[in-house]
Formats: sequence, structure tokens, C-alpha cells
Amino acid sequence: MSSADPCENWSAQDAERHLLARERFGMRFGLDRMHRLLNVLELPSVSYPTIHVVGTNGKSSTTRMIAALLAREGLRVGCFTSPHLLSYRERIQLDEHDIEPARFGAAVARTVRAAELVDRTASPAGDVVTQFELLTAAALCEFEAAGVDVAVLEAGLGGRYDATNIVDSRVAVLTNVGLEHTRYLGPTVVDIAREKLDVVRAGATLVVGVDLDPDALALARSTAAERGATLQEAKAQVDVEFRSGGGYQRRNFAAAASAARAFLGRALDPAQIAEVAGSLVVRGRFEVLDGRPVTLLDGAHNDGGIEALAESLPAFTAGRRLVGVVSILDDKDAGGMLARLLLHCDALVCTACTSPRALPAATLASLAGQIGGAAATVVMGPHRALARARALAGDDGVVLATGSIYLISDLLRPEGAGGGSRL
Repeated sequence: MSSADPCENWSAQDAERHLLARERFGMRFGLDRMHRLLNVLELPSVSYPTIHVVGTNGKSSTTRMIAALLAREGLRVGCFTSPHLLSYRERIQLDEHDIEPARFGAAVARTVRAAELVDRTASPAGDVVTQFELLTAAALCEFEAAGVDVAVLEAGLGGRYDATNIVDSRVAVLTNVGLEHTRYLGPTVVDIAREKLDVVRAGATLVVGVDLDPDALALARSTAAERGATLQEAKAQVDVEFRSGGGYQRRNFAAAASAARAFLGRALDPAQIAEVAGSLVVRGRFEVLDGRPVTLLDGAHNDGGIEALAESLPAFTAGRRLVGVVSILDDKDAGGMLARLLLHCDALVCTACTSPRALPAATLASLAGQIGGAAATVVMGPHRALARARALAGDDGVVLATGSIYLISDLLRPEGAGGGSRL
């Protein structure tokens, strides 16, 4: 870069500020911008193999689990996930560590320069590179520069037109399929599964998660047959101890282990499987905080996620008083999510996370009142809501914060620190 280049010597903070500003461009489907962006970056195709993870829930956990398993097998592993909790750097990992701040600043700066060239020639005008596309390209280039043996990539939305579908993956993973983002992906489970399964390449291996919807499983089988891909159905892991609570994480781990085996073409070392299962914690996914009362953070953000979370609540609470702290975005089935939660909560504190898409806390409380069950309280501000829930639970109770990953992000940040990404 020349001395006049405004991107020169960007810090990680500079990169974060630019990425937040680029959110105004929103989400756009299509791969043309990604092709042009990577061509400008002189990376029309990556030299390393990839594993692609798609699905409605569990993608981030499964992606991180695959990366951890392969790293324990001695491979240099890149890992790309979204969204993040505290920093965009969390989305790009090398060997289970967030990208270093200086490397992150430089990677984003290079990609921003390339994106500016792509934006100048956008047709139609205004069809500019999105934030997610910029991050995806930065990750792919960083993995190339680092000489990874494999990169594990989590799709953002869908699969067919998602920026991550720019690569041809040796292994694809479909964690599960539920009704979400129907405006973009279609009105039925089959429609949504079809969009996600487009990442399956000819001759690849397709791993499907435990207890996949029957209609989605039937489509997965036919898709694999049509493309000459090998289909593997994950089986629940029951012979290892898990550090992470939540039965859904066992299902995610089963899919991850199947994907790692498929990539390696051999069995995994049982000791390494046990080590990963016994040590890995994915933040914000059935994460237990120290202190009293026991506080559980879970980023379940749709009906399927809440259902999976609820399966594990009776065993976890063991009869203790449970108080929920809830914020839900306006494009979710808030009524269905609250109905599942209210079956387990003794009291509910409704709030609004800092996302502009958050439903008003009063709306959530009104919905909860219509459903019936636990009394619902409105408290403005996630941290104040959490404090109220802790008081209601008492030292011997349990507090559960859930409904949106952005609520978890807010609670992990110091009060008043401001929010991060809202995409």
C-alpha cells in the first residue's frame, strides 16, 4: 500500500469500525461480488481443502468442534464462523485461536481496498460488497497465507447464494433444518433444505446431523445420489464425557466427529475425541457463569433452538427455581419460543437487546401474559434485566438468558459499552 492509502497500517479497532459501518449495506444473495472480490485479491480459488457447515441451528458449535478435532489430529486448521459475541476477530480462527489483532487489521484493510475496486465497477450501481462478503474473503485469504491444511467454513444464511459457497468443499455438513428465514429460503422445510444442500459438490461427502427432519433427510439422500456424493448419517456420541451441557451439543459433536472422520478418511483417535469433548466450550451456547445464583447463557434464537435448549433444562435445574431473561428479534416466532420457555420458567424478565431488530420488552411481556404461566416483568436494559432475574431467583436458583445471540453479546460486554454487529 502507498503512504497515501487510508487503509495502510490499520489496527484491529480500525477494522472493527469499518466493518460496523459496512452493515448499512445489509445482506444480499449472489456470488458474483465474491468472484470479483477474490479475483481482485488474486485468489480466484483456494489451494486448501474445505469443509462446509450449513443448517438452521448448531452451525457455529459444529464448525468449532470439527476444527478442534482436526487440530488435535495434527492439522493446521482455519475456522470461519458467524456471528461473533465480542469481536469480529472471533470469526476467523487459526488452530483454535482468534486471529491476532495486527493480522486482522491488515487482512481487513487489504480486503477493503479490493472491495473498493469492486464497488466502483458495480452493476447496477450500489451493488456493493457486503460486510459478510468482506469478512469471508478476508478469512479465505488469511487461511491461504497461513498455509492451512483445511478450513472449516460456516455458512451465513442458506447455502446456495451464501458468500461461503464460493469454495468447492470435500465435505459438507447439514446440522438440521427448521423453518427460519422463510422470506429468503422458502416456506417449507424442503425448500430450505434444498437451498442449504446446494453446497454439496459432485463426489463429496455429505454428513447429516442426528434426528434430521424426515423430509430434509429424504432430500439429502436424493441430492447425494444425484451428485454422486457419499451420505453419512451421524450417530449420537454416548461414550465420552462432555464439558458442555445441553443435549443438543452432543448431537452437534456427533455431526462434527462424522465430518472429521470423513475428511481424514479414517477413524479418529479415541483419546483425542475424549479430550475435545471434555474441554471444548463454545461461548454463549449452554455456557454456565461462575457465581450464585447459577447463570446460564444460551443463544437459542428460534423455535427449534429453544426446543433443543428446553430438553436439557429439567436435568440442569434439578428442581431449582428458574428465572428467564429474554430478548427476541422481530423476525422470529416469539410466541412459540415463549410458550416453550414458560413450561420451565418460574418467572420471566423481558428486555430488549441493543439490536434495532429486537422486539420491545413490553411486547414480549404481553405475549407471555397471553400464553399464561410464569409472571413476566419488563426491565429495560440487558444488564439490569439480568440483575432483576438474579434477585428473583435467589442464591439457590438458576437464571437463564436466552432468545437472541445478541442478548448474550450484550451481557458479556460491560454495561454501557455499546453493541457490536447486528447482522
